[in-house]
Amino acid sequence: MRRFPQLNSLRAFEAAARWLSFSKAAEELHVTPAAVSQQIRQLEDYLGVTLFHRMTRAVRLTEEARAALPLMTEGFDRLAEAVERLTVTQETGLLTVNTAPTFAATWLLQRLPDFSEKYPDIDLRLDASLVPRDFEREGIDISIRLSQGDYPALYQARIFGEEFSPVCSAELLAGERPLQVPVDLTQHRLLHIDWGELHEAVPDWPMWFKAMGVNDIKSIPGPRFTIESMAIEAAIRGNGIALVSHHAVAEDLKAGRLVKPFDLAMPVDYSYWMICPHEYLRRAKVKAFRDWVLEQAADDSLAAVRD
Repeated sequence: MRRFPQLNSLRAFEAAARWLSFSKAAEELHVTPAAVSQQIRQLEDYLGVTLFHRMTRAVRLTEEARAALPLMTEGFDRLAEAVERLTVTQETGLLTVNTAPTFAATWLLQRLPDFSEKYPDIDLRLDASLVPRDFEREGIDISIRLSQGDYPALYQARIFGEEFSPVCSAELLAGERPLQVPVDLTQHRLLHIDWGELHEAVPDWPMWFKAMGVNDIKSIPGPRFTIESMAIEAAIRGNGIALVSHHAVAEDLKAGRLVKPFDLAMPVDYSYWMICPHEYLRRAKVKAFRDWVLEQAADDSLAAVRD
């Protein structure tokens, strides 16, 4: 019979050795740094060897730990792969995608028939939310978020960047109050979007006016929306002018439902990213969806160049 230390102790050692940090290992394992330290102490007692040189603000691997780490990491990877193979629905079946609501409504939905045609054995479930979900606890296979792509513990793939512009209906643009320069926007009802945790990175009207050199705006009244697609629909109906992301209105602009009053765009540091735990990419359905989204985004870029 094989005799091993407790699996939790081995997991704590492998994570802490890989990060060279008890706190980062604790974050990955969803426990406290004290728990990681205790598990490693128990492992050291069990093995009769020292695994870490503990310094004031850092830890360093001993020679024994450094030699064992690659094999330990490979062992956990192989164990994870074996568990994946025991799950019936990994290759096909239900694929749950967590996505920002506007991305789902304005970009993803219209392309889903193509995905269903190419992958008829994969049933897609869209979980649209403004906040990230817990992959394991809430059964999420892959997530699409508007962010800076700062996910060190996850796989991440950039879909495309974003820029923001004012948009309105053609009827509003052709109305009695002309829109020739940015300050003319103040003569119209402006639609606002509450971006939540993204509010400092995504431009709102005050940020837009400042970037365009209009500095004497004290207040900007108008209705507020918690979801970008709602503001877009209001703009289509002629209820005001919305400051929105390019990809969210690309189809509406092409169809003439919306127009840009100015040829001015404000880029942002945020992009749309696909994220998931690294081991999830071993699932054929997750990899298929990842590849398909990136292909669709690449096709969009080529079409934009041709236009």
